[in-house]
Amino acid sequence: MAEARPHILMITPQSPFPPHQGTSIRNYNLLARLAHHAHVDLVTFVEPSQPDPEKTPLADLCHRVWSRPLPQRSTGERVRALFFSLAPDLARRLYSPDMAALIADLARHHRYDVLLVEGLEVAPYAALFLEHARDHRPRLVYDAHNAEYVLQKRAFLADVGSPLRWHAALYSLLQWWKLRRYEAWFCAQADHVVAVSPADRDALRQLDVETPITIVPNAVDVKYYDEYKANGPEHIAMGPSSLVFTGKMDFRPNVDAVLWFLDRVWPRVRQAVPQAQFFVVGRSPHPRLFAREDTPGVFITGEVPDVRPYLHHAQVYVAPLRVGGGTRLKLLEAMAMRRAVVSTTVGAEGYPVQAGKHLLLADDPDAFARAVIALLEDERLRATIGSAAHDFVAAHYDWDVIFPHFLRAVTAE
Repeated sequence: MAEARPHILMITPQSPFPPHQGTSIRNYNLLARLAHHAHVDLVTFVEPSQPDPEKTPLADLCHRVWSRPLPQRSTGERVRALFFSLAPDLARRLYSPDMAALIADLARHHRYDVLLVEGLEVAPYAALFLEHARDHRPRLVYDAHNAEYVLQKRAFLADVGSPLRWHAALYSLLQWWKLRRYEAWFCAQADHVVAVSPADRDALRQLDVETPITIVPNAVDVKYYDEYKANGPEHIAMGPSSLVFTGKMDFRPNVDAVLWFLDRVWPRVRQAVPQAQFFVVGRSPHPRLFAREDTPGVFITGEVPDVRPYLHHAQVYVAPLRVGGGTRLKLLEAMAMRRAVVSTTVGAEGYPVQAGKHLLLADDPDAFARAVIALLEDERLRATIGSAAHDFVAAHYDWDVIFPHFLRAVTAE
């Protein structure tokens, strides 16, 4: 007789559908495959612009779906919490009485084998669930999309050198201290932790975390990008020397990356390649980015229905990240589309890429500009690196290659 499928309650900070940015892409692809091996109930927050999850493919993938509106906090509430709460901002960001009531009700009336927590911002709901699940404690699996304290540490170091950014540096310093304590506590509550890279695993171990940790990197559906390569439209309004960056553009590491590139690298590129154009593609552009729209050759697109046309028609993908943790799905997407990539070391962190073969690495403005210019001026070099990048991703970072490791971590098989 076939063994019964486990019952899993998956909690996500945002709806996994549509899978348009890093968190939702990871969660959707893991959920879509997990549904073949388990009965999955999904609890998620939904933004006003997102469709009702029950009217999306999530309804077919999941046994049951519950959603609540994404909560909003005032600036005053955030400032008070910054100085008067020991909890990090991330642990308070998604507090919702309605969600808390739902989680408590599920804990009291439903029996689950696994509680799967996708990201530290929904950790408080896991703690609440365990508090109310007195008759049966499910196996708690924490999928750590980032080592969050590392992200805030790097943000502090990036901002502290600029007096105009000292307010942001202070925020990151306080969050760094709070997150060290909070992440260590939550990892200790978990039965298993999933990290997206060896660097993140090591960062969590530095918090004296003894919980078993499995590395399950971010990945992509390589076939999805190959199909566009074969069948996509022939033209898009991008010039012959175009660069692209993609991501959620109110996310602080992405904003910092683009501003650093515009201030320190872009003038050098335009001097050498006057016709160069730079496309910043992604939803919710920060006001600091809109202030740069008048920069010659720069285009801030906002949200687009599909990033593949921009990846396909750009000559070079840039990942000038200085802040962040985990691994960058955006890098895999570009490589899967055979784009030649120039990245900082932080941008490519977590992937065992070979500089000069799979992409070019540069950390200072002059070196970054030289790498971009070299690729714009050498079509053969772009094609060679782009092809090697695609093959690297297909061999190691396709979701179908990665998923079995996640399944073993979740189900303890």
